[in-house]
Amino acid sequence: MHNVFENKSLLITGGTGSLGKVLVRHLLEGRSGCPRKIRILSRDEAKQHYMRVEYQDLQNPTDEIIYDNFKKLLEFRIGDVRDYGSVVSCLRDVDIVINAAALKQVPTCEYFPTEATLTNIMGAHNVARAIREHDFPVTTVVGVTTDKACKPINAMGMTKALQERVFIAANLDSPKTRYICVRYGNVLASRGSVIPLFHHQIRSGGAVTITTEDMTRFLLPLEHAVFTIATAVAQAQPGETFIPKIPAATVVNIAKALIGDRDTPIKVIGIRPGEKIHEMMISEEEGLRSYDRGDFYAIKPMLPELVVPEDAAPRGRAYLSNDDLMDLAATRALLEKHGLLVEQVESFGADGELLR
Repeated sequence: MHNVFENKSLLITGGTGSLGKVLVRHLLEGRSGCPRKIRILSRDEAKQHYMRVEYQDLQNPTDEIIYDNFKKLLEFRIGDVRDYGSVVSCLRDVDIVINAAALKQVPTCEYFPTEATLTNIMGAHNVARAIREHDFPVTTVVGVTTDKACKPINAMGMTKALQERVFIAANLDSPKTRYICVRYGNVLASRGSVIPLFHHQIRSGGAVTITTEDMTRFLLPLEHAVFTIATAVAQAQPGETFIPKIPAATVVNIAKALIGDRDTPIKVIGIRPGEKIHEMMISEEEGLRSYDRGDFYAIKPMLPELVVPEDAAPRGRAYLSNDDLMDLAATRALLEKHGLLVEQVESFGADGELLR
């Protein structure tokens, strides 16, 4: 694992979300180096309170390490990435920004596209503007984006696609700061994931509902999402977008894997507003400027001022969720490996968070 966060001061916007919480634990355990400060910016005081209490609740002696780091390192700031003043106040003495604040549920963004614009686009703009106008010595900004930003058909994907462009272009305005992006598929059991819904439906004895039998999705464990961020910070050139090489499955097989031997029916209810049948990580056009990075692909920026020449040939084609699908057995094995089968999970919280 790269020690890219050693002695660094980090700001995580939206740090009380699913990814933010796993990222904070990863950082406190020093798996990518021991930072000197982790600052969380979010607008929900209740989530901040429960996250703070979680790190103070010692369950076994090994937690002393996390608790000790928590007292020294973890700082919570109430504020909103939409508010320029909030962002400015959090950026002092920060080395690395991880912008994880987002409105990310597809139907919600369809009904409230202006709200999605304010968080997903203007939030990114506020980060870049604050660094530029105050000449903050931030070395790296990581924009956390989504496969739905690739040839987007919904408001969430459209706003995330523009967030990518805001950060890529910011490299030209603030050349001392490296702006990069990481683009994910569906993060397993995160808020908004279908898995908590399927668990609830199976436990309640009703039918498991899917939108269409053809639908496929990339599946990314939260821990792999964190590893993608660390790798991008270690390796990405300014303006590049890092894409993890991850498995994909049909939503039907995800449902069947969770149902197991139970007598639970599957009901097809139709596609929701803004949904794609197949997700795309790299479009055909992006494939012409995408390069292999081992466990990842890197998409080079469209802006010629930022392009670093490559010796290798580009990928040259798109990367879709129906390219190389896992079968039912492999899908179940993946869910079991990450402790997500119904019999492995105690419950999900009211906000969709996994409880073990």
